[in-house]
Amino acid sequence: VQLQASGGGLVQPGDSPRLSCAASGFTSDYYVIGWFRQAPGKEREGVSCTNMSDGEIYYADSVKGRFTISRDSAQNTAWLQMISLKPEDTAVYYCAALDGVVAGIDESSEYAYWGQGTLVTVSS
Repeated sequence: VQLQASGGGLVQPGDSPRLSCAASGFTSDYYVIGWFRQAPGKEREGVSCTNMSDGEIYYADSVKGRFTISRDSAQNTAWLQMISLKPEDTAVYYCAALDGVVAGIDESSEYAYWGQGTLVTVSS
């Protein structure tokens, strides 16, 4: 399994970038794609995740109302649309995957597969 994240970069406060995560190597849609982020000097935190099979979606409280996760199982791709970005959203964003389904944002240790991370810097 491989995950390819893209879409990061330098953005201004209030911008609305979209991150993409393309998965390959899964033989069915019975897996989860999650987004995590790690800000400088902070622990990695779960941001959002979606079951690729049934479309269930979960968000961390810190991003509810500003981030939207979506997926296309046929394309094995999930997107994280972010709006109204703040400097405190600056972090390396990782997409990750696990086999099966989840009922919430699990710990990062539950995810077996990880992409390379994409840096999002929110600065004027």
